[in-house]
Formats: sequence, structure tokens, C-alpha cells
Amino acid sequence: MAWGRTLGALALALAAGAAFAQPAALQGTVKAPLTLDAATLHALPATTVETAFETSKGPERGTYTGVLLWDLIQKAGLENAGGKNAELRHSLMVTGADGYAVAVAVGEFAPRFGNKAVLLAYEGGDGKADPDHLRLIVPGDLHGGRAVSNVVSIEVR
Repeated sequence: MAWGRTLGALALALAAGAAFAQPAALQGTVKAPLTLDAATLHALPATTVETAFETSKGPERGTYTGVLLWDLIQKAGLENAGGKNAELRHSLMVTGADGYAVAVAVGEFAPRFGNKAVLLAYEGGDGKADPDHLRLIVPGDLHGGRAVSNVVSIEVR
């Protein structure tokens, strides 16, 4: 089965110390900024989502595996997280290596609100592990404008 081979190859790459070519950083209004390298990401639960959206080149479908943004935010800890519905006061600016940046409201993926499975994917739409690049996946978007490739920065605001 292709998934078994892919997961096996990923496990071997991780065991051999493989790392992302350009680890991303999660910073901003968090208690503990994170370097989003292979060790950090694979220490958190993996989630797989299927998504389909329109692009300028036509429809794109894929199955992506990675870490939920909510899990990353929980690990980093939101500053000023107290008060009524505090997570609704925060957003993320996700930036790719090419400078392309998009915003995602924390309320979209916070379990008590939107509960969307927004993902920082390390395995691509073709089911192959991609140790060199991270990709933002926002299931439910009709157009893939927020599917940022080669994520290098996530700033919590």
C-alpha cells in the first residue's frame, strides 16, 4: 500500500535526522516561540485531511498530513489568553518563502468556535513526504488562496 511505504520512508528519514530545508518559525504574541522543524512537528499528533479547491491552474485535490495549527498554538501558548473568548482576539499571518502572506483567524480553528482542521502540512497532496517544505492547508476554502506553499513564518497577532 502506498501509504505504508510513504509513512515508512518518512519514519526512516526522521530516524536518520532529516530536517526541513528551511524550518519555519512561530512567533509573535506567544509565550514560547517555536522553530517548526521536523522534531517539533513530529512530536505533535499528526492529522490527515482531504481537500479540494480551485486554483488559477484549475481544480486541485489532495490528501495532506501535518499538524493542526491549534496544536501548535497550544504548544506555544497564547499571550493574553485570559478573559472571555480570548482566542477570538488573535490571528495568524502565515508567510511563504516567496513573501506571499495570508491571515487566518484563530477563531476559525479554535475547537470552541470554527473547529476547522487548519493544517501545517509536511506531507503533500500526492501522498509523498516533503521534508523540504511546509504548506498551510485551510479545508473548506473554495479557492486555494490561503494554501501557502513553503511556509517560513507564522506570526501570532
